[in-house]
Amino acid sequence: MLDANRLRVLVEIAHAGSIAAAAERLSFTPPALSQQLTKLERELGCRLVERGRTGATLTEEGRVLLAYGERVLGELRDAEAAVRALVGAAPERLSLGAFASAGKVLLPATLAAFGHEHPQVRLSLADIEPPGGYDLVTSGELDLLVTHRYPAVPLPRAGGLHRERVLVDPLLVTLPRGHPYTDRDPSLAELADQEWICGAPGIHNRISLDTAAAAAGVRLTVAYETRDYEVALALIEAGVGVALIPLSILASARGTGWVSRPLRQVRLAREIYAVHRRRPPEPVPAMVTILRGVAARALGPGGPAAGPG
Repeated sequence: MLDANRLRVLVEIAHAGSIAAAAERLSFTPPALSQQLTKLERELGCRLVERGRTGATLTEEGRVLLAYGERVLGELRDAEAAVRALVGAAPERLSLGAFASAGKVLLPATLAAFGHEHPQVRLSLADIEPPGGYDLVTSGELDLLVTHRYPAVPLPRAGGLHRERVLVDPLLVTLPRGHPYTDRDPSLAELADQEWICGAPGIHNRISLDTAAAAAGVRLTVAYETRDYEVALALIEAGVGVALIPLSILASARGTGWVSRPLRQVRLAREIYAVHRRRPPEPVPAMVTILRGVAARALGPGGPAAGPG
């Protein structure tokens, strides 16, 4: 039977990307960690990791074992939490991962309310951009992942995990105040000659914009590449470019030099999800309940056509 501690070594190498980084996370020396990996490879009779100057890459056999190893470690952590709950030991920690804009519009109120209700729980937060983080939830390194999906971007597989949509966040075209289309809902065709602000190719909001433009039969020019919506709003406020911005970002923004409108002929929205194991330990369900409430208020009172000013 495989040793669970050696499985953890493989999982940590995969998550950290190198033997040195995994050794630091596990408080091992790199030679000691390599020795544990070698023993695991000897037990299985195959190479699991290719070592290189730029890091460690799992072989096909390593990737197969990784999927099982993540589930095994997650089940062991769940088992420990269940026994501790039976003997009356209160949960001491809860680890979250979230993408950057969720950290701005959803998590401050969520974490503050949770901390008030569960002062004994130590919280930690990691910045994780989608589609990452699912493996960390599976292995139990994260208790809860807040992630998103943009139109035309498929959701990752969530085998063994529970994924719950907590917010449908409309994407509104946002233009400088005084722009000719601020008094009505424009179409993408009408905005085809504009300079757009969006993420680089391959970034999820760029995939959505390019897909919507192709469906409308137009080609848009992305002149300013940024994945940071605060940067995009600052550019728009300065009169530079237009962008699709999530309503939750607009509702929390303080600027007045821009106006947001729904696109005509197409409705686009990103979806925000909470992801956790199917049998999450307390107090993960309590955190999700608070997150739902915060998400329900995140769009503000104005509705999809609203924007500052």
